[in-house]
Amino acid sequence: MNTGSLKAAVVQMVSGSDPAANIQTMRRLVRQAADQGAQWVLLPEYWPQMGQERDKLALAEPFGSGRFQAALGETAAECGVVLFGGSIPLASGQPEKVFNSLLVYDENGRCLSRYDKAHLFGFDNGREHYAEADTISAGSGVPRLEIGGHGIGQGICYDLRFPELFRAQAPFDVLMLPAAFTYTTGSAHWQLLLRARAVENQCYLLAAAQGGRHDNGRRTYGHSMIIDPWGDIIACLPEGEGVLCADLDFEKLQSVRRRLPALAHRRF
Repeated sequence: MNTGSLKAAVVQMVSGSDPAANIQTMRRLVRQAADQGAQWVLLPEYWPQMGQERDKLALAEPFGSGRFQAALGETAAECGVVLFGGSIPLASGQPEKVFNSLLVYDENGRCLSRYDKAHLFGFDNGREHYAEADTISAGSGVPRLEIGGHGIGQGICYDLRFPELFRAQAPFDVLMLPAAFTYTTGSAHWQLLLRARAVENQCYLLAAAQGGRHDNGRRTYGHSMIIDPWGDIIACLPEGEGVLCADLDFEKLQSVRRRLPALAHRRF
């Protein structure tokens, strides 16, 4: 593997119900990350729109065309970054359902990878109710992705609770996780789960979140983070929109794996 380093960034947004405004914000924040030297940039889940649950049905694009995909490809090329496009709604072929998809674009604006969210969030505490399965079709697998000699793990939000998804992709050097965790579940489990996934996979973990009060009334937890292979939090943005940048040191990653070769000790 490549043992050098690169600068990566996560973007935190507080997306509203207006896709055009969200596209403009996305472009501005990715440019901000690129101006800080970021080579890889990760966007949050649902960055194009955080409206009502069924709003995404009207916004779904066929894979390969549409304004969200065009905006991602153009922004990657204009800023000269590898852009991990958070998630956007793609047509699923099922009535009244979409895929919630992470698309990755290279520095030339070419789509490298597509991952459809596999695990669909369901939660009901009597005050809050979420049932993603009502409007989202579950994906069935994760594509292998390697960029610049580094394996990339992928997941979206609720996937974080299912470590077997990431074990199936191992080994990888960086795990990309766009999310829109609710404030309730995020305050309880977000940091705990992120650090656990980084530690058990001995990888860098980039988590880009929605972070604040949205115009649909929903509150998301934020706390976008970059975490190193020892589980230390390198950078964190509690709430509001913004950009976090950090150097990913792959010699440090290899040092962790040499000192504690847990991945080599796996039996199952």
